[in-house]
Amino acid sequence: MGSLTTDEVGALEVVDRELDGPHGPLRVRTYVQADNPPLAGFVWVHGGAFAFGDLDMPEADWVARRIAASGIPVVSVDYQLAGTSGFPADAGVEPKDGVLFPVASEEVSFAFEWAARSGEFGVPEGSWSLGGASAGANLSAGAALRLRDEGRAQPRSLVLAYPLVHAELPPHRPELAEKIAALPSPDFPPEAVLAINVNYVGDPAVLASPYAFAGTQDLHRLPPVFILNSDADSLRSSGELFASELAAAGVDLLLIREDDTRHGHLNEPGTLGAVRSIERLVAWLIPNPLVGVAHETSRSSGAAAS
Repeated sequence: MGSLTTDEVGALEVVDRELDGPHGPLRVRTYVQADNPPLAGFVWVHGGAFAFGDLDMPEADWVARRIAASGIPVVSVDYQLAGTSGFPADAGVEPKDGVLFPVASEEVSFAFEWAARSGEFGVPEGSWSLGGASAGANLSAGAALRLRDEGRAQPRSLVLAYPLVHAELPPHRPELAEKIAALPSPDFPPEAVLAINVNYVGDPAVLASPYAFAGTQDLHRLPPVFILNSDADSLRSSGELFASELAAAGVDLLLIREDDTRHGHLNEPGTLGAVRSIERLVAWLIPNPLVGVAHETSRSSGAAAS
């Protein structure tokens, strides 16, 4: 069912849809600016430790509305969530059933390909980007690798907001460790991150899958990547390491640390850091000659060139 909503950034057509996804019905919500022709398209994936979150949380709905108001149609993906049986007993998490990898990952790949091939949004061919926040960034990175490997529709770019893309949390540099220590409440210690990740995949052996955790994997031939990290955030070590891995693979990238923010700052509508981050995302997504391309690079050609 569609609805036309109006706020301070203009009229948006917001429509809930149900797709025939790879693992059953897949709900998406589309956001289209009614008054402007589309400049590009964006498939967006919320976070929530793989087990939480929905299309109504600010990180999904508020972000999508602000980006769509800039003339960029947004498809927000309501992927199936993991259960909570793998969370520690003292985590205070209510038990619930869910799915395991690769369900959510394959749903994100499917949603991107649906958006890129649908043609109904008027987005120029090759102008769809894919991205997400936190666990959603992980799902987007894994989906991009799958799309690359299977020769399917490719994103123009990849957007990763405060991503967790490594199976185990990389060590913190002294600057980050000092900020984490000064936080008024606990952040994400390495053991908690590992528990979240194992809960997502079920079997620890699956942590090595490139589509589950893109960090340390073969990253050649990915499209340009924008990594937007929170400042005082344990997961920043994953985003920063991933940036170095992308650079080593010859992938064009932009790495930004949003000052004075904590993990999940896009889930805090109207805050200075969140608003500033939206402006950065829109500037990246709008077609411009400053954003790079997916280079035709492979391990073998790279080795030969060196």
